[in-house]
Amino acid sequence: MAFPVDESRIRAAEEALGRTFPDDLRQRLMSENGGEIDDADEGYWFLYPVYDDSDRRRLARSANHVVKETETWRSQADGFPQDAIVVAEDQEGNAIVLLPSDDSFYVWDHESRETEPIELLFDK
Repeated sequence: MAFPVDESRIRAAEEALGRTFPDDLRQRLMSENGGEIDDADEGYWFLYPVYDDSDRRRLARSANHVVKETETWRSQADGFPQDAIVVAEDQEGNAIVLLPSDDSFYVWDHESRETEPIELLFDK
């Protein structure tokens, strides 16, 4: 079930992470605050929400929020770029990240410990 989120919560996450999100990510978060991305070309990903404590259901749904998950990946994933922000993961050890240099999305591969561009579509 989709849980829209107020833009102020997105701004709070952006402030905590030190950068703004690309417009398409912001729009997806405002409409659904996380969820799955099933792209025939790019695979199946779980999009991290932003933290929302406006009620108990939203609090539980946003427990694995983008700020917390970015901190976890930075501290626990061997070879993970310390300036990357994790926006999604595939449950196989790979992540979709934002790098500080631009608004493009990249896949960080846990085996090669490298990033490469990904064309991420947020449409259902």
